[in-house]
Amino acid sequence: MPRLTSRHGTSPFIWCAAIICAIISIVVIVGGIIVFVGYLVIHPRVPIISVADAHLDFLKYDIVGVLQTQLTIVIRVENDNAKAHALFDETEFKLSYEGKPIAILKAPEFEVVKEKSMFLPYLVQSYPIPLNPTMMQAVDYAVKKDVITFELKGGSRTRWRVGPLGSVKFECNLSCALRFRPSDHSYIPSPCTSAHKH
Repeated sequence: MPRLTSRHGTSPFIWCAAIICAIISIVVIVGGIIVFVGYLVIHPRVPIISVADAHLDFLKYDIVGVLQTQLTIVIRVENDNAKAHALFDETEFKLSYEGKPIAILKAPEFEVVKEKSMFLPYLVQSYPIPLNPTMMQAVDYAVKKDVITFELKGGSRTRWRVGPLGSVKFECNLSCALRFRPSDHSYIPSPCTSAHKH
C-alpha cells in the first residue's frame, strides 16, 4: 500500500521577512562602516570650554548678613577640529558661593566653525542673598584675606556629523573656583577648563 507524503513549501511571507531582515542588516553594516571611516578621516577632537576672563563688578555685604554681587564671566568655546563644525546644546553653568546658588548661566544652541573659537559673555547680577552665620564668617575671612571665591559648575553637550548617517557626541564639563580680590575687584586667573588633564 503506497504511503502518502506531503511537502510543504516555504511560505512567501517567510521569504519576504528574511529578505527584509537581510536588507536591514546590510544597511546597518554599511552605515557602521561609513561612520567608522568618517571618524578615521575627520578624527574629531573634543571641543574645549574654559573661563577666558572674569571681573567682580560689584560686591556689597552688610552687618545684617545680606550679600549682593555682580560679576562678569567670559566663557571661551574652542573647536580645534579641522574638518567639522561643532554644535553646542544644553549649555548651562551654575554659579554659587559657599554652596549657596547665585545664578544659572544659559546659552541657546550655537555652532562653532572648524578651527575657530567664540566667546560667551555673561553679566551675572544676584538678588540679595541672606547668609547664615557660617557664610557670614566666610565673607569676613575673605574680605580680610582679600580673596573671595565663587564656584562655577556646568557644561555643554557637543556633537558634529561624521558622514551622512551618524554623529559624534561628547560632553564638555567645567567645575572650578573663580577667585577675586574684593579690594580692586580683579580676577585672579587660574586654570578653569574642560580639557582633560594628563
